Amino acid sequence: MDPAVCREHLSSLLGDEAALLGELEELLTSEARVLEASDVRALEATTRARQDRMGALARLEEQRRSLCGMHGFAADHAGLEALMGWCDPQGALIARLGECATLAVRCRDLNDRNGVLVSARLKRVQSMLGALTGRPARLDTYGPKGHCSGGTDWGRSLGAA
Repeated sequence: MDPAVCREHLSSLLGDEAALLGELEELLTSEARVLEASDVRALEATTRARQDRMGALARLEEQRRSLCGMHGFAADHAGLEALMGWCDPQGALIARLGECATLAVRCRDLNDRNGVLVSARLKRVQSMLGALTGRPARLDTYGPKGHCSGGTDWGRSLGAA
């Protein structure tokens, strides 16, 4: 593939990514309002739309990785930078890549904020359920390290790898 054709393809991918990240940012902002209002139906719709955008972003990422691989570059950030150095030596796409990175960070921050809202609501509901049932609140979900955070004694090790 000609470097100019590659540059156009990459430019298109970055433009699509920026547009999707912009939509995701709006959805995450809307999701925060919906969470604060406890509008379950709107939350379901927002969640579906957010998942659609995330799927589209994953497909774009795969296309970008494929483009890198097609030209013999690694399918990671260093490979993308090398690809851009080859097909865009003037650096015209650097600003677009930076825009995508900035949008992605804003989306991550909004998503983290929404996660805090959800966690606070969950703790509140668990506390109210504990008060109603007379049993202490317990969260039987897995944490980031894969351990059950419920503090139950029923788990046991079945072996080690």
